[in-house]
Amino acid sequence: TGGAGDLPPRNSGRPLPPPPPLPSRGFPGLPPQRARFQPVDREKTCPLLLRVFTKIGGHHTQEDFSVRGKEPKDEVQIYTWMDATLRELTDLVKEVSPAARRRDAKLSFAVVYPDKNGRMQVKKVGETFSNGNKRRLDDNKALAEIYFQVSFDYDYNKALA
Repeated sequence: TGGAGDLPPRNSGRPLPPPPPLPSRGFPGLPPQRARFQPVDREKTCPLLLRVFTKIGGHHTQEDFSVRGKEPKDEVQIYTWMDATLRELTDLVKEVSPAARRRDAKLSFAVVYPDKNGRMQVKKVGETFSNGNKRRLDDNKALAEIYFQVSFDYDYNKALA
């Protein structure tokens, strides 16, 4: 007895306790997924005003947003909801920006927000391609999933792939 082929002792007919719960992704060691946000009823919910600042070749700097009222002039105002995805925003920006309509355009999104000391920060949150056939994981990111808050601004740049 005690060899490698031996069976474990029987549990005398009692049921085994349930196994410990697995993380939400089902694999030990991986962080749990964020809770999915609740979709917005767009018929009953008032949209928010999203200020989008466009720039070709890179994002605006935090200094560009340091003085309220003196933000960059290349602003696009979009009325949308917290469940709007980066793909939806891409398609809306393409309606008003010829550079964003180029087949090889890659759009990079960042949020602009004040840190705890009141200094503006620019944090990249995702990328999409202008061409809808080139899908990225970020296409389905919603504003609510990137911890967007109504007081934030949105910076996006167009880069040619």
